[in-house]
Amino acid sequence: MEHAVAPCVLYPGTEPGAAGESESEGAASPAQTPCSLGASLCFSSGEESPPQSLASAAEGAATSPPSSGGPRVVERQWEAGSAGAASPEELASPEERACPEEPAAPSPEPRVWLEDPASPEEPGEPAPVPPGFGAVYGEPDLVLEVSGRRLRAHKAVLAARSDYFRARASRDVLRVQGVSLTALRLLLADAYSGRMAGVRPDNVAEVVAGARRLQLPGAAQRATDAVGPQLSLANCYEVLSAAKRQRLNELRDAAYCFMSDHYLEVLREPAVFGRLSGAERDLLLRRRLRAGRAHLLAAALGPAGERAGSRPQSPSGDADARGDAAVYCFHAAAGEWRELTRLPEGAPARGCGLCVLYNYLFVAGGVAPAGPDGRARPSDQVFCYNPATDSWSAVRPLRQARSQLRLLALDGHLYAVGGECLLSVERYDPRADRWAPVAPLPRGAFAVAHEATTCHGEIYVSGGSLFYRLLKYDPRRDEWQECPCSSSRERSADMVALDGFIYRFDLSGSRGEAQAAGPSGVSVSRYHCLAKQWSPCVAPLRLPGGPTGLQPFRCAALDGAIYCVSRAGTWRFQPAREGEAGGDAGQGGGFEALGAPLDVRGVLIPFALSLPEKPPRGEQGAP
Repeated sequence: MEHAVAPCVLYPGTEPGAAGESESEGAASPAQTPCSLGASLCFSSGEESPPQSLASAAEGAATSPPSSGGPRVVERQWEAGSAGAASPEELASPEERACPEEPAAPSPEPRVWLEDPASPEEPGEPAPVPPGFGAVYGEPDLVLEVSGRRLRAHKAVLAARSDYFRARASRDVLRVQGVSLTALRLLLADAYSGRMAGVRPDNVAEVVAGARRLQLPGAAQRATDAVGPQLSLANCYEVLSAAKRQRLNELRDAAYCFMSDHYLEVLREPAVFGRLSGAERDLLLRRRLRAGRAHLLAAALGPAGERAGSRPQSPSGDADARGDAAVYCFHAAAGEWRELTRLPEGAPARGCGLCVLYNYLFVAGGVAPAGPDGRARPSDQVFCYNPATDSWSAVRPLRQARSQLRLLALDGHLYAVGGECLLSVERYDPRADRWAPVAPLPRGAFAVAHEATTCHGEIYVSGGSLFYRLLKYDPRRDEWQECPCSSSRERSADMVALDGFIYRFDLSGSRGEAQAAGPSGVSVSRYHCLAKQWSPCVAPLRLPGGPTGLQPFRCAALDGAIYCVSRAGTWRFQPAREGEAGGDAGQGGGFEALGAPLDVRGVLIPFALSLPEKPPRGEQGAP
């Protein structure tokens, strides 16, 4: 009969062969030979119970409990060899096996309450559970495992804000996947406080993505709102790219909104604008032009008749010549004007030109304050006002200082036309931020007191009360052409384009017999830009509610109508449409009084500008 190999159980300090000496009286067997293996490499015989032939070994095991070193390993090896199936304790992690006090089948409860020594919370980060919540909700009853870390929270708080946690309310330990530790910390803090703190442009994408994954829509919107003021030219494109990769619509729209609100800066930045697709560029401009609602505004500037080189007549002359240097917005419901903003310091308000491009208000040139010699000089300064941010900024100065100029916007460019004793014209490219000369006005044209407008991609300039000429500038050919002139010889108040026509407003009764015949009025004629033909539109009539004397005014087109603005009042002129009575012949139209006089100094120059609405506006969606 073969003898089974007896187990060799060694403890620290025992010598090989000690077991053989204690069995010297028994029959010789292989077990009596000294074990040549180390203590950690001994194996069991496979019996269901430990053999008792080695009495001294068994007695030593009973009298000398094993330490946390080698003997523990030997016993586990014997148990692993003798048991038919592995127990949960034997499949535990090495950290759990190293703790002799831990039960063989631990419940998840100790993992919830004990802090994981391998994943302490990093110093400086806010605690996931704000102070004071323990008194309301008690101790945290949920453990969230993410990226090898553990965060504790209250089920009631998370379930009240998220369907994701509400559906898993029965779990005490929840492993969160697809969400970073940083994002989860911020989302937990938001769930408790309702405030999204710590969101930055470099982590907002993962926070919003985590909020969507955990079904926290309010947190996603708060994270987007919190990062909005932190967006800049340096990070807006990276935020947009991350939002598009992860299909985060809220964050993508926030990036588009920033680019639209700062369109000029984005336009000048090749690292941003140059990387946008054509559809995205169109989207930004479309959002910019449709932002908010178009309003009638007017700038109170210095008298247009003031000339550079003149001396002020009194110490307050400069202040009077500057006018109020403010921009007013007309509120139709109240029938009154309210101040919107003031021109920045250094912006000449006397004899300057202004226009709107990309929903920015540009102010250029003018008469600068008197110098050391007491004489005023023309200015080359240019400023623009951004209604989206309610701020002014300086723009590249003109190549040539000029006053009494006309500033126009055409095909994404600015044109500074003429000025006092000037025939030169220059064009501004906002993307290149550069002024460049173009074809000058023809010789013999008007040196001052001209009106200008744009229609069908061309610039039209009229000679006002000095010369009765109409010139047209074609930017494609870079040349000026003569056009048919109106037969009217009255004093021109202004000229404005609307629906393919140029409307000229003349102050009738300003000379000779017409003045003596009765109260002065306004006559309107219009020019068909394609047919190149003038036709009368409105016979001389007195403005309703207007004064009896001559009151020069300026005009602006808005919402299919023309608004005439002066310090004496505001009127709306509605031309007759095709098919209406007199519309086919160019006849028809009337004036409607709108508002009370505006008590300001200087001349009111009206224009249309879209002002932002509240809450923030913008076209939703993306190309």
